[in-house]
Amino acid sequence: MTIKRRPVSEPKVLNEAYQYSDPVPFSRAFRLDIKGVTVLLISGTASVDEKGDTIHMGDIEAQTKRMLENVTALLARENATWHDVVRTTFYHRDIDRDYQDVSRIRTEFFQEIGLQQYPASTGIEAKLCRSDLLIEMEAIAIYESDAEK
Repeated sequence: MTIKRRPVSEPKVLNEAYQYSDPVPFSRAFRLDIKGVTVLLISGTASVDEKGDTIHMGDIEAQTKRMLENVTALLARENATWHDVVRTTFYHRDIDRDYQDVSRIRTEFFQEIGLQQYPASTGIEAKLCRSDLLIEMEAIAIYESDAEK
């Protein structure tokens, strides 16, 4: 069986981590095509801009919204949507302080885009890679490959 694989990026929205002033060796996302099925693995994504700078420092609501926008852009780059996302993992700097706000914001976001079935998800408190980041998420999308859609 042949598995096609390639990295995915969306430089209009967020740059590659290996382009940071202090480079980090990972891809924003990775696409696997297996027998007509695409698996999109999205790396930890946060509130960063196209230059790799953290934005909305200290504002959990704005950081969560930008994080969701960044993931949405990565999905769209590969002709996927949130309807294809089957798994998310949220990393909170302070889960006790921020969990309710993040949950409310993503619920509102999911309702706005008409998501009927929410992805499986886990929230974890973690020390994030930058001290100014409050939230980060990973996602997995699975959908029919472009040729099959």
